[in-house]
Amino acid sequence: MFKKVILADDLVSINLGMLTILDTLKVGQVHSVQYCDDAFLKIRRAVQDQEPYDLLITDLSFKKDHRDQDYPSGEALIEALHATYPELNIIVYSIEDRIQRVRKLVTQYGVKAYVCKGRRGLIELKDAIQVVNNQQTYISQQVASAISKKTDLEIDDFDILILKHLSLGLSQDQISQQLKDDKISPSSLSTIEKRLNKLRIQFRANNAIHLVALVKDLGLI
Repeated sequence: MFKKVILADDLVSINLGMLTILDTLKVGQVHSVQYCDDAFLKIRRAVQDQEPYDLLITDLSFKKDHRDQDYPSGEALIEALHATYPELNIIVYSIEDRIQRVRKLVTQYGVKAYVCKGRRGLIELKDAIQVVNNQQTYISQQVASAISKKTDLEIDDFDILILKHLSLGLSQDQISQQLKDDKISPSSLSTIEKRLNKLRIQFRANNAIHLVALVKDLGLI
């Protein structure tokens, strides 16, 4: 079992619940912080002292207050840690259930487990810690499609980009021009039209507004 763990969550009640779970798992050292910056500094100091943490468990959302932060969110913290200390095991424990965000954290930033807060959250978190300790990946059932190889609602990063522009009110001509300005290829109007037609059929959307509403509801943008 992990010997040294750090928790990052701005709610004391959540931290207490996680501390209880780690105690039952006989984790030796557990440190708790309420700011992502504090988590990063502790992790860096531990590496410098040659006593690194084995595991970080972090929320994604942190309420902003009077204190300025270099890492205002769990995602910003994870991105920085993945670039600097890629060997660190990371578990996300969050109420966030947007599939695209989960997929990004797992595939791009190497998150080892994603646990959704809820009635069974702490039970799943305990399972996740044990699974990650055995060098495997754990994903809560409600967001499991984030790492599924096949799904009827699968869309790629280019689709997401087009949909984001569409959600901002850009026309197809404007999206095409924006892609050209950003030096993103393909960028032709015909490509944009084909992609959006495909997505409307795929999501059974009546029109562009309906399409944007559907993908937002699914957490894809």
